[in-house]
Amino acid sequence: MNHSPWWHGATLYHVYVRSFQDSDGDGYGDLRGLIDRLDHLQWLGVDALWLSPTMPSPDHDWGYDVSDYRGVHPELGTLDDLDDLISRARDRGMRVMLDLVPNHTSSEHPWFVEARSTAGSVYRDYYVWAPPESDGSPPNNWLDDTGEPAWTWDEESGEYYLHNFLPEQPDLNWWNPAVHAEFEAIMDFWFDRGIAGFRIDVANGLYKDALLRDNPKHDGAYIYGTAVQGRYGLQHLYNFNQPEVHDVYRNWRRRAESRPETPLLLGETWVARVDELAPYYGDNDQLQLGFNFPFIFAPFEALALSRVVADSLAAFPAGACPVWAGSNHDLPRLATRWADGDPRRTRLAHTLLATLPGTYALYYGDELGMVDSDIPPHLHRDPLTAEGRNGQWPRDNARAPMRWDRTPGAGFTTGTPWLPLPDDESLNVAEQRADGTSTLALVRALVALRKEAFAGVVAPYREVAVSKTRWVYTSGSLTVAANFSADPQPLELTGEPVLSSATIREDLPEAGSAPTLRPWEAIVLLSA
Repeated sequence: MNHSPWWHGATLYHVYVRSFQDSDGDGYGDLRGLIDRLDHLQWLGVDALWLSPTMPSPDHDWGYDVSDYRGVHPELGTLDDLDDLISRARDRGMRVMLDLVPNHTSSEHPWFVEARSTAGSVYRDYYVWAPPESDGSPPNNWLDDTGEPAWTWDEESGEYYLHNFLPEQPDLNWWNPAVHAEFEAIMDFWFDRGIAGFRIDVANGLYKDALLRDNPKHDGAYIYGTAVQGRYGLQHLYNFNQPEVHDVYRNWRRRAESRPETPLLLGETWVARVDELAPYYGDNDQLQLGFNFPFIFAPFEALALSRVVADSLAAFPAGACPVWAGSNHDLPRLATRWADGDPRRTRLAHTLLATLPGTYALYYGDELGMVDSDIPPHLHRDPLTAEGRNGQWPRDNARAPMRWDRTPGAGFTTGTPWLPLPDDESLNVAEQRADGTSTLALVRALVALRKEAFAGVVAPYREVAVSKTRWVYTSGSLTVAANFSADPQPLELTGEPVLSSATIREDLPEAGSAPTLRPWEAIVLLSA
C-alpha cells in the first residue's frame, strides 16, 4: 500500500468561490454553484480544491476579515452546503481545503468588539494594543499593506491597535496562549467535518516583536528580482517572520499527524528569499507545503526560474515537498505576468509547473489561459487595491468570473456578475474542452501525466542544462526540455517524447532523435 502523503505529486485547484459559479442568479459564485461544477474538476483530474475564504465576513478584504471561524458566509451558502460539497467531492476522488486566517480577525468579530469595549475585557489581550508616544503618535513606524500607519487610535480605551492590513483587520496577539487554544479548537471543528487541510493566510505573520521596535529602512536590493518585502521603504523585520511562529506550526503539525488521515498545512509563506522560506518546513516538522514566492516573482527566464528551483531543493529538508504555482487571487495571472498574453508562453509555463517535483497548484481559469481583465476603476470591488491603494496591481483583474461558454452570462450567472466577465469570449470551458489542442486539453494531459509519473512521491530532480534560451531537467522518470526563446532550438536527447506544450502535437519526434524545439515550446520525454 502507498502510505505517502496524498499531496505528494498532487494537483491542487484554487477556487475563488465568488467567481466560479453562481447557482441562484445573484451574480456571486457560491458553494452550490461549485457543487454543480465538480464534474469539470473531476474531468480535469485535480486531487484537491482549496477554497478562497468561505467564513462569515463583512468583506472589507473579501473574506480575509473573518467574523466567525465556525460558519459559512451567507452569500456563499450554509454549513450544510459545505458538508455536501465535501461529501460530493470525496465521491469524485477529490478533497476540500479551506482558507484559515490566523493573523487577524475582522473588527466585527465578537472577540474584537468585546476587546475594545473595555480595557478589562477578557478578550483585550487577544489583540495587539499599545499606548501612544508622548506626542500622541503611533507606537512605532510600522506601515500596513496600504502604506499607511499600521496603528489605529481607539478613542474609547486611549490606545492604538495594530493592523498589518486594513484597519478593519486587527492583528491577533499570539503571545497570548488563549489565542493558540482558540485556533486549535477551530481547526479541530473543521477537521471533524472532513476538511482535508488549510491554506494558512499570512503564515509568516502571527507573532510580532514583543518590544514593538521600529522597522529598519530597506536598501532596495532584492533577491531574484522580487519586491515581496521592503515596500514603502521599510523592511518587515519586526512585524513578520518572528522565530516564535515556528513553534505554532510544530504544534499544528503534531496535531495534524495525530489524525487518521493527516490534513495538509499549506502556508502562504510570503517571503522574498528561499533561505527565508526553508525554515517554515523546519526539519519536516512544520508546514508540509509553503508557497514559493521567490519562484512566482522570478522573471519568466530559464536562468532565473531554474536558479530558484535549484536553491529551493537545496535549502529544503530532505524529503520535503515543494509546491509550484504561477497565479493566485492576490497576483496578476501567469498568462499576463509571465506570458504577456502569449498562449505559447502560457502553455510553456504550465508544462514547467506541472513537471517539477512536488505539488502543482492551479488557479481557477488558468487551465484556459485566462489573462488579467482590464476592469474599469469604477467597477473595482476590492477595497485593499481600490484607487491604487497599497501601490500594486488591482487584484480584481485576476478575479473575474469563469467563462463556461459563450452565453450572455458565460454560463457563470443568469444575473449581473459581481465583476465584469473577461473580455475574451474564446477562453471558455465548452469550446476548449471540444478542442484537443487547447490550453485546457494540455493542462488536463499534464495532470494525467503527473498522476502516472508522480503520484505519492516527490520525484528526484536533476538539472541537465540551462542557458539563457533553454532549460533541460529530469524529474523522476520525465525529462523536460524547454525553449525560452522565439527561435527554434535543436536538442539531442534520449527518451520517448510523450507531450509537447505547443499542441500536444501528434508529430512528436521519434525516440532517440534530435528534436527541434519550436519557439516557446517544451517537450516532455520518458527517460530512457
